[in-house]
Order: sequence, then structure tokens, then C-alpha cells
Amino acid sequence: MGINNSQRAACAPELIEAMTGANVVLGPLIANPTIIIFDNQSTTGVVLSWNNVQFKTFTGGEVMVLDMRAAHGLAANYTFSIGDVFTANGAANGDFSISYLYAVNL
Repeated sequence: MGINNSQRAACAPELIEAMTGANVVLGPLIANPTIIIFDNQSTTGVVLSWNNVQFKTFTGGEVMVLDMRAAHGLAANYTFSIGDVFTANGAANGDFSISYLYAVNL
């Protein structure tokens, strides 16, 4: 049976890098996210890949928030994995950021 981790959250360090027009590595994740925010802080599109698989193309200024708790506070079986790496590729005119919260074992 999974551990109920819904009562305490911790913030992981922000993963942020300037876009250069080439692949830029964001990661690895140090914990399993319960809520993760992908933030294209540039004015042009950024292609985001997850473990070498294209995940999503973000338009300039687009933000996406994923709540991995499935509306009940348990994330033990549905989340990104510790060690996952994201790669962003966009024009050299801004940053791309990944911020996330993770559950703390009580």
C-alpha cells in the first residue's frame, strides 16, 4: 500500500536555463513531482523533450501546470521519475523554467 504523502510539500530547486538555439538540458529531477510547472519565459516557441522524446512545443510566454495528484493527494504511482531529464530548444531570447513541488514522507 502506498504512503499518504498529501499532508506535506517541499519545493525542489528551480530548473532554469537560457535558450541558445540549441538543445539545453533541464534536470535531472531530484524528486517525484506532485505539481510541476513548465514556463516558457521567452517570446518565441520552445520545443521541450522528456528523456529524449519530444513532449510539447510551447508558444512564447506559455505556461503549463500539471497537478499529478489525480485530485486526491496521492502521487506514488503517477508522476515523473526521479532522474528524468528535460531538454529545451528555442531561440536565444529568453529562459525556460521547470518548477515543482514534491511530497514529503511523514
